[in-house]
Amino acid sequence: MVRWLKYFFLGTLTGLLGVILYLSPAGLWLEERVGLNTLFHLRGAIDAPADVVVIAIDQPSASQLNLSIKPRLWPRSLHAQLITQLAEAGASAIIFDLIFDTPSDIPEQDEALANAIKAAGRVVLVERLDYEDSALLNQHDDAIQHHYIREGAAQLLPLVADAAKAHAPFILPKVERVHHYWTFKSNAGDIPTVPVVVLQLYASALYGDFVRLLNLSNPELAAQLPAQMDEADIEDLILTLRNMFVSSPQLASQLKENLDRDNRLKVEEKRVMRSLLELYSGDQIRYLNFYGPPRSIKTIPYYQALQLDADNRNHQSERENLKDKIVFVGFSGTSQSEQDIVRDDYPTVFSSPDGLYISGVEITATAFANLLENKPIRPLSTAGNLSILFLFGFAIGLSAQILTTRKTIVLSLLLLSIYTFIAYAFFKNAMIWLPLIIPVALVVFTLMLVWALKVLALEEFIGKSGPDEKLDAIIEKYRGVFSGTCLTTDIASYTTLAETMNPSTLEKLMTEYRAALKNPIVQHHGRVMDTTGDSSLSIWNKESENLHAAKLLGWIKKTQNPADRSHACKAALDLNAAITRFNIRNNPPLPTRIGLHSGDMSLNKSDGIYRVTGDVVNTANRIQGANKILKTSILLSGDVIEGLDDFLIRPMGSFFLPGRIKPVELFELVAYRQSANKQQLWLCETFANALDAYQLKKWHEASQYFHEILSTFPSDGPTHYFLSLCAKYQNESPAAHWPILRIDSK
Repeated sequence: MVRWLKYFFLGTLTGLLGVILYLSPAGLWLEERVGLNTLFHLRGAIDAPADVVVIAIDQPSASQLNLSIKPRLWPRSLHAQLITQLAEAGASAIIFDLIFDTPSDIPEQDEALANAIKAAGRVVLVERLDYEDSALLNQHDDAIQHHYIREGAAQLLPLVADAAKAHAPFILPKVERVHHYWTFKSNAGDIPTVPVVVLQLYASALYGDFVRLLNLSNPELAAQLPAQMDEADIEDLILTLRNMFVSSPQLASQLKENLDRDNRLKVEEKRVMRSLLELYSGDQIRYLNFYGPPRSIKTIPYYQALQLDADNRNHQSERENLKDKIVFVGFSGTSQSEQDIVRDDYPTVFSSPDGLYISGVEITATAFANLLENKPIRPLSTAGNLSILFLFGFAIGLSAQILTTRKTIVLSLLLLSIYTFIAYAFFKNAMIWLPLIIPVALVVFTLMLVWALKVLALEEFIGKSGPDEKLDAIIEKYRGVFSGTCLTTDIASYTTLAETMNPSTLEKLMTEYRAALKNPIVQHHGRVMDTTGDSSLSIWNKESENLHAAKLLGWIKKTQNPADRSHACKAALDLNAAITRFNIRNNPPLPTRIGLHSGDMSLNKSDGIYRVTGDVVNTANRIQGANKILKTSILLSGDVIEGLDDFLIRPMGSFFLPGRIKPVELFELVAYRQSANKQQLWLCETFANALDAYQLKKWHEASQYFHEILSTFPSDGPTHYFLSLCAKYQNESPAAHWPILRIDSK
């Protein structure tokens, strides 16, 4: 049960990681910048709707007309001529992506343009949106309390603006790559943008049917609308409709039901009506469904459009192709050099490798085409995405613990492949955008976790792969109970170090550190059983020469094997020396604490992983932690050192360790006795005398010994520890359990 709770916990943790990443700005950036781009490229280019056409101001047209490439220098009489040609060709609407906000040098040209716009009767002009950053001041000290940004449309040339059917802004976000646009701009009073105005204008013939359907659902709202569309300003009408749908969330679904039951409208008319309902009831931010690279929407050079008169038979087919079309006029360069001169282009998912971006007028046309077809890119709802990511992360995290490493990798890649195919199918067929990169990140995270816990800890660090016959024999014949010595290690201040280091640099440092730990343990016949982050656990188990006899006499108390305990002590000294050499070579250093204890332990195997548990393991870890208090490197219990004469040790006294009822006698492992120098021998002897005086409550005598030690070893941790106790107990009585000391912190 505990094991499954752990599985559930890690699976939940992985799932929550996906949720948190999706809700973070980094998650949105990854999905837009990488995930959405990947889905677009997997789908490839698609056919743009034939109802939309772009008339391009470009270099070929400038050359043919002997004009500058810069649109603002083109005579407005030429635009008037183009509008007349397009109107005569039967264009349903004409949208000029040029800003006419200042008078031209020749007033007659402004009049010609205004007359052509008015005569066409269905021209929409693009206007600029200005920003005003304002501050509210405190009345007392003039301190700024709030900033607010107010947006508003810049005024067009009145003569031209009054002649147009409507005018509206079209704003794209200033980002690394354009993915979305606004239908209504909230900072500017929910002002509709160009695609919205054009769609409403395109659907003007259906206005009467719209009012009729609205009257069936809500007569009160229908009464607020003008009987005929010509009776109202189109921009005011759009704002009124937007407010209706926002304030009445159920209105759209009611109208859709009425629309489905209606028999008067044709299929195409119902499609346009449904697009209107989706527009007014939907979000103000829409993701662009790009059709392909630059000029995927049918594009006609400006100079060719000027030749579409009825008498020119060479262009009669082009003239017929413009009938009932929505025509957008604006700059659309054919090369990067043109775009460098006229900066009206934007980086998108389909930007060409040669640096050619999609023009602003084509993005405007794309936005309108998406609304007309009712086929924008729709992100799945937040709740839906969070559910998918949590379940995906939970499944990957759970399988990583239950299955072997190889099976986990295979299953993760299989699930990721299936999910990617599903995301691609949804994107291609339904324009629904599912998260793509975050699931990949969850798989990578899980595989890294598997590698760290199963491969690094149990294969690279231990140096073994697969089952171990001797360990399996302990489990099968002794029910996992064995006698031996346990060694634990821990890096001092590792948490602080991890916070300040780059993750890749830290991982490289830890890989070298684990290699330094591995060799001394393996050389002295030990087994590294576990390594988690900055800590490790190794064992030396007693081996019986007659396994059957040992099983038969298992009720007899097992005796410690001096050879195994000796190997553990040797490994501890060599390990400490290896860490010292490692810290000299590397910066930052990784000071390591070591603890040893001997006794009976329990061994079990789960999912191919061996685990050692028991009081001995816990006590060895507490002994290791006591190094932090005594400022030592290697501490061991009396059970380990008993009967071993090959090592120089320093007695530390008896301690109640955290979580233990019985005291443990601790010793510092200093050196091999044969290689110990005179100073080390003197230190251990003098400290033993000082400890004896301390335990006899001879505070003055003990203090003299400790001060003598500090004159030679000024930073000796145990001396400072006991000297402070001497000073303390000169003024107050020791605790009742004297001379046993208590360590409360782990």
